[in-house]
Amino acid sequence: QVPLVESGGGLVQAGGSLRLSCAASGRTFSTYPMGWYRQGPGKEREFVAAIGWRGVSTSFADSAKGRFAISRDNAKNTMYLQMNSLKPEDTAVYYCAADRVSSGAISFRSRDNHDYWGQGTQVTVSS
Repeated sequence: QVPLVESGGGLVQAGGSLRLSCAASGRTFSTYPMGWYRQGPGKEREFVAAIGWRGVSTSFADSAKGRFAISRDNAKNTMYLQMNSLKPEDTAVYYCAADRVSSGAISFRSRDNHDYWGQGTQVTVSS
């Protein structure tokens, strides 16, 4: 197992910023593509962003483009989601996910499910 632990969520006003972190344990973390999903109140879980195992390829949902950035530091076994210009509709529980098969961000995004999931971190954006 590769436990994934999210952190960095909280309450922020509209227009503010947050940086989420996803810490992974396991020496093979650097070969895993990873991504972020979110589930808002009364909504289905939706894709937010993904990053390939090399940290080169990225993919974003339309709602995240231009406002969110995804990155990873394999030396620290950590993935990040920098969220700027937050809106009330960004309110959700954010989850990180990872796959065992090395791939880029587009391939990660194309899968219906993933091998590993974190427990989630709450992000609340007030208007």
